[in-house]
Amino acid sequence: MNSDAPAYGLWSLVIVNSVVFILFAYSFFKPRTGRDWRSFGAFSAFLVALFAEMYGFPLSIYFLSGWLQSRYPGVDWFSHDAGHLLEMMFGWKTNPHFGPFHILSFVPQPGACFSMLSNVIPSQSLGHIATSVTRNMSASSW
Repeated sequence: MNSDAPAYGLWSLVIVNSVVFILFAYSFFKPRTGRDWRSFGAFSAFLVALFAEMYGFPLSIYFLSGWLQSRYPGVDWFSHDAGHLLEMMFGWKTNPHFGPFHILSFVPQPGACFSMLSNVIPSQSLGHIATSVTRNMSASSW
């Protein structure tokens, strides 16, 4: 990965991704009523905000930019590694993807997946559709 290339400020990528994903969603969900259009508009706004945060400029860095730039003047806040704020603030000079915060973020994911699947699989074996991942199987009225 080239560290000289900016990781943020890619606004053309924000526009292209937003348009592609919104058109893809529109191909499946064709709004007819006013409520449908409001729901689709909220979903579209979510997609634009998601891609603006991902490729445009992160909101957390935007809000903290004055304090961060005065406190850490040598950091290029447009680089990808600067998006990992805790690693930057602690001054660790290593790759943030192998730092303790990044590795610890992987711990809850398998547990959450196991929890969801453990509720889905019993209902699938009974031929039912799982409607909630928090449903207590012993209290159900199958």
